[in-house]
Amino acid sequence: REKGSRDTKKGGTAAREIFDWVELLAIATAAVIILSTFFLRVAVVVGPSMQDTLIANDVILLSNLFYEPEQGDIIVFQSKLSDEYEPIVKRVIATENQTVSIDYETWTVTVDGVELKEDYVKRETLADMLHSNYLEFPYRVPEGKIFVMGDNRNSSMDSRDSHIGCVDKRFVLGKLLCRVYPFSKIGEVQ
Repeated sequence: REKGSRDTKKGGTAAREIFDWVELLAIATAAVIILSTFFLRVAVVVGPSMQDTLIANDVILLSNLFYEPEQGDIIVFQSKLSDEYEPIVKRVIATENQTVSIDYETWTVTVDGVELKEDYVKRETLADMLHSNYLEFPYRVPEGKIFVMGDNRNSSMDSRDSHIGCVDKRFVLGKLLCRVYPFSKIGEVQ
């Protein structure tokens, strides 16, 4: 009798252990889903538009918790450039109701009459900045939208291009927190 009752306890212990592992896996999965939906996201930089600030294949960490875009922030947003929505990395130049002007010859960007100090911009010394094909400046950013540009201005499809235009704030996936890869450049990005 005692032996049979020990086997039943062992069977109950094994079932309980399996249940504990399944429960732990479910909690961990739910935590990852909640974190990636509400707190943190990972994105990979594609293309040269943010050089030299960010390079293609850099892996970045984003947050969108209680986030409201501000001038100078590096953000990731979705835009329909093809049949699929793809994440795009750019810098916020102006927010809703601000007025943007661009002098393409001097590479000068002003917002509400104040020239932006843009040490991060990759300039081409013998070329004008790439012109907009659909905007006239000064340009007032519509309600609920943001005006974005890449740091590598002549290799960036951004708000100056009708394919992107001003970005609806609802499509912003998050603000850049830090670079996590390559490991040699891990940390905060200006």
